[in-house]
Amino acid sequence: MSEQPPGDRYAYPEPYYAPGWEDLRPRREPTAVWALVAGVLLLGPVALALGLVALRRIATHGTRGRGLAVAGVVLGGVGTLALVGVVVAGTLTAQAQRPLPADVTSARDAHAGQLVTGSCVGELPADGSVGVVRVVPCAQEHEAQVVTQLDFDPDAVWPGQAAADARVARACVLDASEVAAGVRPVTWAPTEQGWARGDRRGLCLAVVDGGGVTGSFLDGSAEVP
Repeated sequence: MSEQPPGDRYAYPEPYYAPGWEDLRPRREPTAVWALVAGVLLLGPVALALGLVALRRIATHGTRGRGLAVAGVVLGGVGTLALVGVVVAGTLTAQAQRPLPADVTSARDAHAGQLVTGSCVGELPADGSVGVVRVVPCAQEHEAQVVTQLDFDPDAVWPGQAAADARVARACVLDASEVAAGVRPVTWAPTEQGWARGDRRGLCLAVVDGGGVTGSFLDGSAEVP
């Protein structure tokens, strides 16, 4: 029997390491996952907010998912910009369709679809499609005034340009004194493109070529040069 060196009986054994063990990976940040999901679902502002929150939580808690959070922020930013564009376009469209007062207090540019009975137009635009016109107070000199308007049924189907023009023309009749004074009727009917956007208003205008009219044909105060 060999003799043990003094003290060996109290020696500690070598530590044992099991093969394949490793440190646990940090958990994935759930907010990052939801940010990506919201971005894919086109929930722009939600995705943007969740992505920013996820990035802050990842930096604070050391969780995983930065790539998902960044993707959510990108998709959220794009979606938010698209949403803003839609809102702005809708607001501008609504403003372009909002009817004007019968007689404005100051000159302004307006879409033809905003004109109502009583609106005075500074200068008649050329024949063809009518877009923006200059509306002026009727006390100022002008060339035309809306004297009648015809509103088509909101649920009506597009009748065709010729039929729309004819229907508005039948409602556009001037009295004998106006005709004798050199006033002529001009009609504006919705176009097919305008009809598709919801325009259902036809207008009858009393026009004096060359302008210079002051006052209103509706109350008899119009003075024709």
